[in-house]
This record gives sequence, C-alpha cells and structure tokens, in this order.
Amino acid sequence: MSEHELRVSKIRSGTVIDHVRAGQALNVLTIVGIDGSEGEEVSIGMNVPSDRLARKDIVKVEGRELSQEEVDVLSLIAPDATINIVREYEVVGKHRVERPQVVEGVLECPNPGCITNADEPAATRFEVLEDGVRCAYCGTIVREGIADLIRE
Repeated sequence: MSEHELRVSKIRSGTVIDHVRAGQALNVLTIVGIDGSEGEEVSIGMNVPSDRLARKDIVKVEGRELSQEEVDVLSLIAPDATINIVREYEVVGKHRVERPQVVEGVLECPNPGCITNADEPAATRFEVLEDGVRCAYCGTIVREGIADLIRE
C-alpha cells in the first residue's frame, strides 16, 4: 500500500479524531460513549504511521459531532488530538484539543470515601494535572485509567 492510499474510507458527515496516541483509540470510544450497541458507524486506524507522533490512532464516527464536554475529557488521554468536523465529505472545521483546567460532572472519583460517592448532591470536579487528574474534594490523583472513570 502506498503512503498516499486511504487505509480507512472517508466519512460523509461526522467527526474524525486524528493524532490520538497509539493504542488509545478504544479509550476514545469509551469517552464518547460508543460501544457498538447503538449501531454507530465507526472506523478505527490503530498504530498507523504519523509524522508528528511516529505512530497514531485515528477514530472516525459517522453521523455524530462531539460535544465540548466530550472533547474536554478526550483531551486528558489524547492531548495531541485534532478534531475534524466533516459534512458532505468535506472538512468544515478543524481544531486541536485544548486541555481544560477543570472537568466537572463527567468522571467518577475512584475513592469510595469521597463525598461525591456518598448520597450527597455533589457533582464531581477534577483539576487537570500535567499527567492526570486530581479530585477537588478528596485529593485523589488518577494518572492512568482515566477512561474507566467516565460516568455512565
């Protein structure tokens, strides 16, 4: 296959998440809530060559544009990602993800003793660190497995 051939076909309308660190594509799907049960059309390229990252993953989701909240969480595991919005086979918007300072109401604190896991009406709040997140309530730091903390 020449380097100019497409490995995965173009999508008509939806989102292309490019420049994801190699091996993170399945975590990206977890973050955006795609498990295949809803019938979404998804194309994934894993460990494909990249000038910027050496190796990268690409996720293409037909018929869906990501919310800013999804992009914020995505930035935690894919800080180099580029989000491309596609309509009628044309890229109409392209931007790199930006890591927020705080993520609220999206992740669950893994500390069973945290007030957010009690019967209190406290929404989760995590401060974004260089290499993970810290619960604003109990101080628990999570460096790996952030995708596992996504609220259902």
